[in-house]
Amino acid sequence: MKRNLKEDFSQLKVVRLAVLADSATQLLVQALRGSGYESGLNIEIYEADYDQIERQILDTSSELHRFKPQFVLVFYAAEKLLTRFQKLPLDARAGFAEGHIDTLGQLADVLGQHLSATMICTNYPEIDDGVFGSFANKVSSSWLYQIRKANFQLMDLAQSVPNLLVSDLSLLCSQLGRDAMTDRRIAITTDLLFSVDFLPVAARSVVDIVAAASGRFKKCLVLDLDNTLWGGVIGDDGVEAIEIGGLGVGAAYSQLQRWAKELKDRGVLLAVSSKNDPRVAAEPFQVHPDMVLRLDDFAVFCASWENKVDNIRHIQSILEIGFDSMVFVDDNPAEREIVRRNLPDVCVPELPDDPALYLPYLQRLNLFETTSSTAEDGARTRQYQEEGRRRELKATFATEEEFLRSLEMTAEVEPLTAFNIPRVAQLIQRSNQFNLRTIRYSEDEVRRIARSPQHLPFAVSLADRLGSYGLVSVVFLERAGDALFIDTWLMSCRVLRRGLESFVLNALVDRARREGYATIVGEYLPTRKNELVKDHYKSLGLYPRDGRWHLDVRGHEQRTTFIRSKVLPHGE
Repeated sequence: MKRNLKEDFSQLKVVRLAVLADSATQLLVQALRGSGYESGLNIEIYEADYDQIERQILDTSSELHRFKPQFVLVFYAAEKLLTRFQKLPLDARAGFAEGHIDTLGQLADVLGQHLSATMICTNYPEIDDGVFGSFANKVSSSWLYQIRKANFQLMDLAQSVPNLLVSDLSLLCSQLGRDAMTDRRIAITTDLLFSVDFLPVAARSVVDIVAAASGRFKKCLVLDLDNTLWGGVIGDDGVEAIEIGGLGVGAAYSQLQRWAKELKDRGVLLAVSSKNDPRVAAEPFQVHPDMVLRLDDFAVFCASWENKVDNIRHIQSILEIGFDSMVFVDDNPAEREIVRRNLPDVCVPELPDDPALYLPYLQRLNLFETTSSTAEDGARTRQYQEEGRRRELKATFATEEEFLRSLEMTAEVEPLTAFNIPRVAQLIQRSNQFNLRTIRYSEDEVRRIARSPQHLPFAVSLADRLGSYGLVSVVFLERAGDALFIDTWLMSCRVLRRGLESFVLNALVDRARREGYATIVGEYLPTRKNELVKDHYKSLGLYPRDGRWHLDVRGHEQRTTFIRSKVLPHGE
């Protein structure tokens, strides 16, 4: 972490994080900065004075509020909570957890209302106070009962409060051990509660959340086959002899496959990159009774005798995601090194030698942190498979126009609702390439925009005769004098080259006319990833002035598109 602090942060994405704790945080702040560098983040940190959590948040004139953080880390140490608990009268102790969680809810509400900030709260590693022993599980006023109740109620609170996320210190402590987390000899004299070895682990947990909420997370797990998803070499051993299933080392491969399938059901894309004959490679997924994964679990299945770097490039070109969104898992150290050298943005974990250790190692890396989950996520693989069929269909047409007509596309334009807001917020966090301004709004902020009379937001879903793309575009219009300003316009890259840009512009103009506005104003803010839309407004006929792009609504002619509208945009 210290070495990272000496690196050049100037080209990294800046995020503002406040750190509030009831114990010393000087070393934690350094670890957060250093860990941020590894995630491509320049984390500017405001470190509050010792034990000032509630004052800093509740006092809207405090240094915290002047800092205007995007994220606020709130760390109540279990050791300090135990001291508070012990000071309570015996007849008040059964309400300790509930009172503490109520306080957290109030703090999150203030941060959301006054700063539009996301609160990251650490949960509480268990401390046995040694008073009741195991009988503490039957005593509601015991410390062990209350700290466990607090952890459970914190999860419940996070489900109901959009701007509250939890950093799971309790899980990290259970994995590494309480003694590894805290050096009591140092903590008792300095109030530094994390050991030097545990500091990077705690910081990584927080930074993973910040990175995911800032649009930096993994979207695709690319898997090798032989000795990665099963034991043995399918081309040599045959499908009957590969190791998979409940016996011996085969159980380790089955467990890895179950984990991959759970990720797929959550919305992570699965792909195969294997040096193999494609027919032979596919056979276990089709006929072996113990295989957990099947061919339809993969968005892309790339088995060939090409090198794996080219395979991964092919997968990336189909999925149209960044290489930094991909994780490549392969048992072969030489293959891993070739991919690292040629595709440095791809995450390549250094698997242990023993297959029994593959899964626990990958799980501990926490490669697929997320800050959202929606009902549409599970359909993502199916949507990419449908896109593959569209590519095949496109090859049968002589012109792009004939292909687009054949799709029979329909789009639904709708206001923000309680049902689509989680998906809208998720798309805002995920979209990097087709994102004109790349302003990241949290789910709580999206809800406020939906209620704001100053804004005219809407979302667009697309479908065609081969299937549904789901919700694929978000537009936030803001009233700015006699013009409508496009605060946010983003689209999923899955719908590029479908004419949706023209369809959305037509919808924007229709809305401006009905609202009585003569001008629409757009802005392009360049990032490392959105060069794709550098000329977006120019290509749609807007003209530059004063660093922004303008469109005269009165003179606009509807752009040609092969998308039929199901519902016109409205704000009612």
